[in-house]
Amino acid sequence: MRACFALLIGDNRGMQRPRIYSAEILRTGATQLLSEPATTHVTRVLRLTAGDPITLFDGTGMDYAATIVAPARKGVTVLIGDGQPVDRESPLQLILLQGVSRGPRMDMVVQKATELGVSVIQPVLTGRSVVRLDAERSAARLRHWQGIVISACEQSGRSILPEVREPMELAVALAGLESGTTGLMLDPDGDISLAGLPADCRRIALAIGPEGGFTENERMALTQAGFGRLRLGPRILRTETAPLAALSILQYARGDLGDRNS
Repeated sequence: MRACFALLIGDNRGMQRPRIYSAEILRTGATQLLSEPATTHVTRVLRLTAGDPITLFDGTGMDYAATIVAPARKGVTVLIGDGQPVDRESPLQLILLQGVSRGPRMDMVVQKATELGVSVIQPVLTGRSVVRLDAERSAARLRHWQGIVISACEQSGRSILPEVREPMELAVALAGLESGTTGLMLDPDGDISLAGLPADCRRIALAIGPEGGFTENERMALTQAGFGRLRLGPRILRTETAPLAALSILQYARGDLGDRNS
């Protein structure tokens, strides 16, 4: 069962409203039964009761005010109020091609990449990946990562869920990239700096290897796919550190973390 985190938002009565994701489309004036993870969070963690306000979102870019009608351990019923559009998405579309790493490392990357505004998370299977996934394990990991994304959106205030794609071979992932995408891989000896990025760059695919890094053949495939070697500094970063550092810097340089007026 996925963990459920909440971003507390004050309403006009001074109360606190946790944000909860709904897999069902929300409609103002309707009543809805919360999912099992959300019910557990509301009743056992937050200990909310009838009349308490919460905020619901369904991944379509809207936040809905809602009120608990009937709390119960087997299911919490809520009344959905008015919705309002919420735009916390970056103008920079970031696609993270992340080499699959061990559980806690990969989980942290998925969580933090979501908080940092990534648009797509594409786990890639590489020659040096320590983790090996058959079809059944791959489906289970995908569901797990999607749960982490939901929790990260609840916490960070995002109302649109980034897409988490099923793990695939690097070559397949590269073939599926849209034309016009700027491809980058981190390299301490790289020849591209942030200043060298095109001014009109609005979609970037960032490739990060697993614990052992990309193989030489994989690096060659990335180069042939047009990926430039981005130099962020002289040090070699761990697989869970590299994407967070790069995403943060790219969001500052071309996204929404920096002051757009500076």
